[in-house]
Amino acid sequence: MPRPTPGADPGRLRLHLVPIRQKDAKAFVSEWHRHHKPPAGAVFCVGAADEAGVLRAVAMVGRPVARMLDNGQTLEVTRTATDGTVNANSHLYGAAWRAAKALGYTRLVTYTQDGESGASLRGAGWRIIAQRASRQGWNCRSRPRESHGTDRIGRMLREAP
Repeated sequence: MPRPTPGADPGRLRLHLVPIRQKDAKAFVSEWHRHHKPPAGAVFCVGAADEAGVLRAVAMVGRPVARMLDNGQTLEVTRTATDGTVNANSHLYGAAWRAAKALGYTRLVTYTQDGESGASLRGAGWRIIAQRASRQGWNCRSRPRESHGTDRIGRMLREAP
């Protein structure tokens, strides 16, 4: 599948959903996501391509990171990335929820960081269900860990409609 050119102005394009392999979704996230690396794995991935077949955005959906949410009926959108194409994220959030339901899951969640508008999620009908305060990080003397760049940033837990 053709890849977008960094710096190109995608503007408003007609998008359609495309299947995407996990390794290709991870490569897209590595190139286009603003502040995170790709997640370790996923239950499924979905892409959005333009009329020329150029991949414009991806969503990776996996088991919830928070173990209290990992009940076998819940999935989490662990990463989305876009080249800036208008409405691509909303398109993918809606598709992710439809796919999760089709697979028998009853709940789909995701997190946004403080400072992110959440417009794509609102556009897809998602709602805020909890606010999480910022934390110092997971590092401690008994279990040292490296920072992943998300320490000291509050988040909002959002849920599909």
